[in-house]
Amino acid sequence: MIGVAEEGCSGEVGMASVRSCTCSPSSSSFFLRKAPSPVRFKLKFRFKINALFGDWGLGNRKNSLSFSSNHQNQFTFNLTDTETVRVSVLSSISDVSAKEWDACAVDATGPNSFNPFLSHAFLSALEHSASAVRETGWMPHHIVVKDQTNNILAVVPLYLKTHSYGEFVFDHSWANAYHSYGYKYYPKLQSCVPFTPVTGSRILLRNTSFKDQIFDIIVSAMKDITANSQLSSLHVTFPSENEWLKLTQKGFLPRIGMQYHWKNRNYKNFDDFLMDMKQSKRKNIRQERKKISAQNLIMKRLRGHEIKARHWDSFYTFYRNTTDNKWGTAHLTREFFHELGSKMGDNVLLVVAEEGDELVAGALNLIGGDTLFGRLWGCLPRSYYPSLHFEACYYQAIEAAIELNLKKVEAGAQGEHKIQRGYLPVTTYSCHYLIDEEFREAIQDFLEREASQVKLVIKLLHDSGPFKEGIV
Repeated sequence: MIGVAEEGCSGEVGMASVRSCTCSPSSSSFFLRKAPSPVRFKLKFRFKINALFGDWGLGNRKNSLSFSSNHQNQFTFNLTDTETVRVSVLSSISDVSAKEWDACAVDATGPNSFNPFLSHAFLSALEHSASAVRETGWMPHHIVVKDQTNNILAVVPLYLKTHSYGEFVFDHSWANAYHSYGYKYYPKLQSCVPFTPVTGSRILLRNTSFKDQIFDIIVSAMKDITANSQLSSLHVTFPSENEWLKLTQKGFLPRIGMQYHWKNRNYKNFDDFLMDMKQSKRKNIRQERKKISAQNLIMKRLRGHEIKARHWDSFYTFYRNTTDNKWGTAHLTREFFHELGSKMGDNVLLVVAEEGDELVAGALNLIGGDTLFGRLWGCLPRSYYPSLHFEACYYQAIEAAIELNLKKVEAGAQGEHKIQRGYLPVTTYSCHYLIDEEFREAIQDFLEREASQVKLVIKLLHDSGPFKEGIV
């Protein structure tokens, strides 16, 4: 949970460790088995040099959706010789009842691993608050699959996008490459939870005897929409590993990334966790925590009815301070936070720091079935409290996870400083379906090189971790 351009506690995936690696290919790698076209040859070079390191690309965040969706928005597929299913594209999640959507989400994740970001309440809050809507470059194109009696068998959070912001999987250099050859990269289709780098199922299937067939039907429908609408590409970001593997088998290009998660090894309390750390790391954490009381700060963890409107107003100020001071964009509106509190209060854990009667900082977490998800952080403008970020985002989250008997804390994207505080690197996934064959080949070449470097970085970081030998 670190505050950089895109978000407070998590930050957009920057792959800082990977940036320190060498990604220049050997000269032999430029020789292809068949004579390259000018597009293909130049793309291979460009992706090798730019894609890891920046080149932030095109696309506008706001008021830029000039694309007119004239593709077919309903498909019929044969499920058996006598049964058919209907796949529809909806322009708002409000067109599906919360009960039906959430039934798909619960079946997809399992009740014990429920992911709150996949809930109707969270996704509808993004739409109703004007955070993820057409005007901000996020046009909802949600997929719904129904049988002949109108029972919903599956749903997919899907968006038509005119930029690559708020995704936490970088493809800006891909957009630049398309543009440099006179192609349009935007709009594109993206299955994700907006502004949320949290792994979870994306194709949300009810538990039926033919759910594997429904999965295949949805993938075919999304590919058809992409092709028929003359879009450049279809992306599925932060899917489950199982989905990622299945989509890779269906022609999607696989990509991996990295985050930092804390694992609950059946700890009884925070000190129990510290005993698994190397002595120097344990000492450092204790010193950091002592700084909080030395600054006369009081930490509180609020849930449900304990979170009042004033807390949300203060947190929005903190959030804006983070985004405004770190070259970011405030994707989320004030209304989003209030709606989140009213709709999902029991799933919200808001950590606040008080100095006297004043709220000075906060960290927003959501509680899932077995995971605490750290999302956003911020503090008062022009304020600095040593170690408060670590306390609010990491140590309070660990204490809460132990107290709530949760298996892990996902602290979001970026931030090698998390490692020394007990958060270890894990692999994240995305997959990408590109229509143009030559661009696809160039991007595939880059992704293979990127994956080898990400795997190496994860191994190196694990090997230099903060835990005693034998603790994994």
